[in-house]
Amino acid sequence: MKVVKFGGSSLATGEQVKKVFDIVMSDPMRKIVVVSAPGKRYPEDEKITDLLISCGKYYLKNRTLGHAFKKIVERYTIIANDLNLSRELIDQIKEEFVRVLNQDFSNPIIYLEAVKASGEDVNAKLVAAYFQQCGVEASYMNPRDAGLLVSNEPGNAQVLPESYNNLANLRNHPGIIIFPGFFGFNKNGEALTFSRSGSDITGSVLANGVKSTIYENFTDVDAVYSVNPMIIEHPKEIREITYREMRELSYAGFCVLHDEALIPAYRAGIPVHIKNTNNPSAPGTKIVFERVQKNGPVVGIASDNGFCSIYVSKYLMNREVGFGRRLLHILEKFNLSYEHSPSGIDDISIILRESQLNKEMEKEIINYIKYDLDADEVKIEHGLALIMIVGEGMRRFVGTAARASKALAENNINIEMINQGSSEVSMMFGVKEMDEVKAVQALYQEFFARVLI
Repeated sequence: MKVVKFGGSSLATGEQVKKVFDIVMSDPMRKIVVVSAPGKRYPEDEKITDLLISCGKYYLKNRTLGHAFKKIVERYTIIANDLNLSRELIDQIKEEFVRVLNQDFSNPIIYLEAVKASGEDVNAKLVAAYFQQCGVEASYMNPRDAGLLVSNEPGNAQVLPESYNNLANLRNHPGIIIFPGFFGFNKNGEALTFSRSGSDITGSVLANGVKSTIYENFTDVDAVYSVNPMIIEHPKEIREITYREMRELSYAGFCVLHDEALIPAYRAGIPVHIKNTNNPSAPGTKIVFERVQKNGPVVGIASDNGFCSIYVSKYLMNREVGFGRRLLHILEKFNLSYEHSPSGIDDISIILRESQLNKEMEKEIINYIKYDLDADEVKIEHGLALIMIVGEGMRRFVGTAARASKALAENNINIEMINQGSSEVSMMFGVKEMDEVKAVQALYQEFFARVLI
């Protein structure tokens, strides 16, 4: 049995839904199909989920159906008409959205969760109707009926352990199951969503629950690339990558797969296969536990910006018991999360998302650190980008850091921070945001384009 997930771009039009049908029917092992809400048809288009958020907020405030509602119904109507589905189904779709918008308003957060979830839910019903029209035994499955239980964390729901036993029963369900992604239900019967791109999580959770042989994740690219194609033209495709490598790259800015989505599949030992809906014959990328090292120390390079560093210096810091704990406790007071904390004998830097800070907060943090920790120097530096090189092969190749540093130096890029993970799977460099693209290009040239003699 295979669990297969299709993203928003794979379901954006009626023609795309037909491709999904052909892909599913080409392999009798594909029994559970997870669907997202319709995505963008072209770059300037709007995703259904974004329209639903606007629609829900407008209805909360005005109690009337606004322009966003009209756009949503129009999109689903176009898809249904392209698939020659009945007028009755189109009317049911409109009625379903009206019903969702008229739910209990007493808790606006929970209300908006249900509105957001309705995009995937309605689309699963539409896709199931098309499969049935094509003469296939297929049925829509409500996550609540399947037992997909989640925690009470709106927008960041976590799957409860008992869900996996509940979902195992889907193995005995006849025909093909069309399952909406992105949300589950808490024990009070309220719909709660995962973080954005959460349909990836749904697919991974279902693969774990039914113990599928593989979890296929269909998107709009032929494979995972070794670097962002917007930075490097025609970058090398990755045919096979380990879970740890993929998770590191996802965390550092890769957008192909949600970074949380790998965990359920990983725990069940299920490989993930990323493929292209528009080119299903392409080999794609497999995410596995172990792979044969064929491509040197680095498998991929990722980058992200919008970071800042809090630099703290104090003489003999290394001998002061509890200094790091007290520093992090100050960040906790301000409800700040951090990404990295490289340190030396007398200094430490805390790397965090600068969007969490404002000018007033920065002044308070600096004062807290200076006076509570008796620090010699405290400063906050903005405009940092983090560049990560990733590869299990780093453990066996000597000189990876030296090669990376040399490549950056040769391109006049100053390294603001360097940090290697304890697993030796990744190495991170902090550079100025204005140097981000140039740094990625320099590292790609070193590890993928340069031929070593």
